[in-house]
Amino acid sequence: MAIVVLVLWLFTAGAGFYLLATSNLGRARAAAATPASQPAPAEPATVPAAAAGSASQAASKRDMRRAARDRFDPPSLTAAKSAPAVPGLRSLLEFAHPAFAIVGLGFWLGFTMVHDRALGWIAFGLVTAAVCLGLTWYTANTRAARREGPPGSEPAPAFRTRLVLLHGSAATVTFALAALTALVLNR
Repeated sequence: MAIVVLVLWLFTAGAGFYLLATSNLGRARAAAATPASQPAPAEPATVPAAAAGSASQAASKRDMRRAARDRFDPPSLTAAKSAPAVPGLRSLLEFAHPAFAIVGLGFWLGFTMVHDRALGWIAFGLVTAAVCLGLTWYTANTRAARREGPPGSEPAPAFRTRLVLLHGSAATVTFALAALTALVLNR
């Protein structure tokens, strides 16, 4: 069973690396580093209410309610709403999530070779931390994609949905099997 978890963990890591390789992560940073002397993109044209569909009318009504509610916000609150919760969080998660997973994979390899329970529980703790960091990274990227930053700010990374689902599903099965294996081999 430990070998099955090891192979599944390797598959999850491979899916994660492929996910990173096919994302716009490197291109997003390069786009944010371009000089600000380039002209800003034109503002989108507004569509008259008669020409807009019911979906855009509902969106515009929602936007109007939000604008009416937020019009009295002081500038500091407006800036706080558009700022990330923790500056540099995404960069930290870009490093920590794969690092915890790879170190955990190493401990699981040691557990598979020598069947020392301590190595298995350390690997399980690291995979738990990697799962938590991955979910936090996913949430931070989702929130950043929804929020449009000021011109010249770092754009949100974009990942393919199917690859994210594949990686997340494989990680979930890896987590469950690692827990089961650590519990069964504990006796």
